[in-house]
Amino acid sequence: MEAGPAPDPDPDLPRQNGAHHRQAHLAALQQSLVDQLKARGFLRTARIEAAFRSVPRHLFLPGVPPEEVYRDQVIPLKVVDGVCVSSSSQPAIMAIMLEQLELEPGQHVLEIGAASGYNAALMAHIVGESGSVVTIDIDEDLVEGARAHLAAAGYGHVQVICGDGALGYPPAAPYDRIILTVASGDIATPWYEQLKPDGRLLLPLALRDAQFSVAFERHGDHLESVSVRCCAFMLLRGSFTEAGGIFALGPGSESDVSSALQLRLNNYQAVDVAALYRDLTGPWYDLPSGVLASLHEIHYGFNSWLSQREPAACSLVAQREHAALAELPWLFKVAGLETRATIGLVADNHIALLALPPARRLPASSNGESKQTAYEIMVRCFGGAGYLARHLLALLRAWDAAGRPAGWYLFPGDERLRLRVYPLHVPCPEEPAPGRLIFTRRWSRLVIERQA
Repeated sequence: MEAGPAPDPDPDLPRQNGAHHRQAHLAALQQSLVDQLKARGFLRTARIEAAFRSVPRHLFLPGVPPEEVYRDQVIPLKVVDGVCVSSSSQPAIMAIMLEQLELEPGQHVLEIGAASGYNAALMAHIVGESGSVVTIDIDEDLVEGARAHLAAAGYGHVQVICGDGALGYPPAAPYDRIILTVASGDIATPWYEQLKPDGRLLLPLALRDAQFSVAFERHGDHLESVSVRCCAFMLLRGSFTEAGGIFALGPGSESDVSSALQLRLNNYQAVDVAALYRDLTGPWYDLPSGVLASLHEIHYGFNSWLSQREPAACSLVAQREHAALAELPWLFKVAGLETRATIGLVADNHIALLALPPARRLPASSNGESKQTAYEIMVRCFGGAGYLARHLLALLRAWDAAGRPAGWYLFPGDERLRLRVYPLHVPCPEEPAPGRLIFTRRWSRLVIERQA
């Protein structure tokens, strides 16, 4: 009997093989990233490791090459006027914060800052079917994207809300855990009110030139830190933006300038942003200090020293290049970014800032030559701020005369830093002391000290 013709190969087989290889490649990339996080000590808890191994990050970042998705890096999600306002956080800091949060199965969680939805999915995996996760974001497009990503990954039961995170989400309160994935300079009253008595609040706390991921628990009428880590996050947007003493400056009609220029304060005070911007773009003059110092000394020495002694201390930060900002007296630049900054004092809607000498320009980075190069530091007086400039000059000379001490404020050891937060309506029983700072914000007082 003759053999019949050979059957045609399955036309779908190459496609199936290609899909299989792609899935295997994605899974290998995901597990490799988790292995790295575990080896570096960022993943310590089995439940959190299992979540990272189970939740595929690439489903939350469609269009991003898998090799980029599964690197330990932040990935921008939304840029407005040249400034990134939302991102998928670096997996390492996500792991660190989830370890700080100490989630348990069955807990109810509020996340402020939905971004791609990936962190909400990790938390939903940890709390399980008996728990719940609500995540909130201020932008409808981000909310819609997070919903779609969560559904694609099998976590469609996570509730994604469009709203102002400063208000929390009362319909699902109270919560065992509240986590912010955006930085705030203050603690909003609704977060107190919506947290269970034995709950935990975790947020990147912005302290002018530094941020710390702080896990707080209730102790009577105030909050006390139980875990502190260094971090860097974008700032909370919405009604609470100015509550921590962080203000956007600009003429009002040019939102691109407003979003690029920020004033950051130690202690909250009402600020006429239009008046300050007029000062910054008006006439000025420089006062020579006679103090020769490198920019490294100014940033890590005088800046820290000033923060601990002067309530009016401020930073002026430009987040990107803009012609209207080019002539401001920048001292520091972050390598690889457009961000520039200087420091000074602000009071009575006037400002005085440190500056480089005439004809000196900001180096390309605050890390290279500027670590060693000494400049005479100038004090720039804007508008009617002569008294403020003279006060800043006196403070700079006092720091120099004291031997240029460098404070602990900007670079503390994680485990040795302790923070307490008292709502403003609650008397604060503590006073400033060596090694203890007290900052007054719009809604609370922050007590910060380093343990021996």
